[in-house]
Amino acid sequence: MLHAGKAIKVSIYLNEGATRHGIPVYSSILDFLFYRGIAGATVFRGVAGFGADHHMHSLSSVEISDRLPIKIEFVETREKIDAILGKLEELAGTGMIELQETTVAKPTQLSKPAKAPEAALAHRKIEGKARIMRIYISEEDRWKDRPLHEALVMAMRANDLAGVTVFRGILGYGAHRRMHKDKPLVASHHGSIMLCAIDTEEKLRAFLPLVDQMVEEGLVVFSDVDIIKYAYRAPDVEAGTATAETGSVSK
Repeated sequence: MLHAGKAIKVSIYLNEGATRHGIPVYSSILDFLFYRGIAGATVFRGVAGFGADHHMHSLSSVEISDRLPIKIEFVETREKIDAILGKLEELAGTGMIELQETTVAKPTQLSKPAKAPEAALAHRKIEGKARIMRIYISEEDRWKDRPLHEALVMAMRANDLAGVTVFRGILGYGAHRRMHKDKPLVASHHGSIMLCAIDTEEKLRAFLPLVDQMVEEGLVVFSDVDIIKYAYRAPDVEAGTATAETGSVSK
């Protein structure tokens, strides 16, 4: 995060139509700045201008040019600019990069959630033990006129399991030895479905009788997992009930 004091303002001038590996250059640069932790950046689109080729480009109601000027601007510390300048020059290609010394009078402040205690915003890393339940079924399986995987997700939510993710298989076979393959442009409802739920041993075992009722043909497996969860708020569940969506899991 920027602090008040000396800094560098960077301006990058490009043509809107410039691309790199099929992606607009300004988009590639913005992604690069984002993932390198730059405090903030803005893309400005010009309505008229010319560059080194001295061709005038303008935007009118009749003609829309894809070579209008684009300007990316951001402010950062000298240290961060020096660390990324080489890559920026490579990404900018034939564009121009301008560095200008500036002074940050008032840095941007992060907005805070309403009524959130200050301690809850601290970065937290939570680790613990849990169990993972994987349910393998067919996409065509149903339960009470509803796709079985959707019904299972709703049942898990109703039974307060920490979280579940549904995966659709693109290739595989099951007990009947029939090969199932996901074919582009062809609607198929015979693929494999895997539901992955993570919670405590007790909660998953308590849910298992309902799985027995709903799943007529399939496979259920349990595995031990180590939960690593990253959060910016105080956890409302124990480490062992961390969800698959909010952390990473190792076996």
